[in-house]
Amino acid sequence: MNGGPSGFNNAPVARSFIVASAFFTVFFGIQGRSFNLGLSYQDIFGKLSIWKLITSVFAFSSTPELMFGLYLLYYFRVFERQIGSNKYSVFILFSVVASFLFEVVALAILKDPTANLLTSGPYGLIFASFVPFYFDIPVSTWFRIFGVRFSNKSFIYLAGLQLLLSSWKRSLLPGICGILAGSLYRLNVFCIQRAKFPMFITSFFLRLSLPSMGNSPTAPTRNLAGNVPSYTTRQRTYRPSVAPSAVEPLEVSVATLVSMGFDQNSARQALVHARNDINAATNIFLKRRPTN
Repeated sequence: MNGGPSGFNNAPVARSFIVASAFFTVFFGIQGRSFNLGLSYQDIFGKLSIWKLITSVFAFSSTPELMFGLYLLYYFRVFERQIGSNKYSVFILFSVVASFLFEVVALAILKDPTANLLTSGPYGLIFASFVPFYFDIPVSTWFRIFGVRFSNKSFIYLAGLQLLLSSWKRSLLPGICGILAGSLYRLNVFCIQRAKFPMFITSFFLRLSLPSMGNSPTAPTRNLAGNVPSYTTRQRTYRPSVAPSAVEPLEVSVATLVSMGFDQNSARQALVHARNDINAATNIFLKRRPTN
């Protein structure tokens, strides 16, 4: 399953984060310093290393972790399309900070100054994203492989499990901390779900993003009634009004809802009812069906 229309259309923050993660991983990998990016007890409570705190948020410690991590980050861009870039930026910041605090508590409890206990990479964001993935993305199809039953969400879970166990204990702990951070966001602690960054921050990521990386212009809204002629008088120019229900859903919005597990015909009807507002259309689905 994918995360909606291909590319990073309407997901500039996710794109910037993925580019930064890939850049730092390759940069430190070329220097042979990837394994040393993981946090330890000494990095936090001994000689505080600010550069490790920052780089450990982005850079993975190995190529397999990079592949599975970027795949999951690419898929989870669907949440930015769902809640908007302003709120998704808050979700990223909250997930990273909250998971880091959980990791600090874990390091304080373990108190092993010799071990490099935590692997590096955006584990907090990735595994925090599994919480809304579990609750808000419905299962649309089931199938069997060698007698084993799978859903359209199974491959995302398998990729997450592979990443969680990629470095065993060093990756298991950051993954659990990420799930806890996502649970706090889900519980709306401190009303965090209402918070959002100012528009200029989203505009910055939009300008920062490379136009060649999959952004396709959104098709203009077309009218089912066809081209309505305009009538010009000396006083004013007017166009006969058309009922809001006649607005045709955008194909990119339909594809996004279908990728989230909703039926195509139902997605079109919800978009018509919501006037092509994908967030409102998603809320229509979530209000009338139980979470899985």
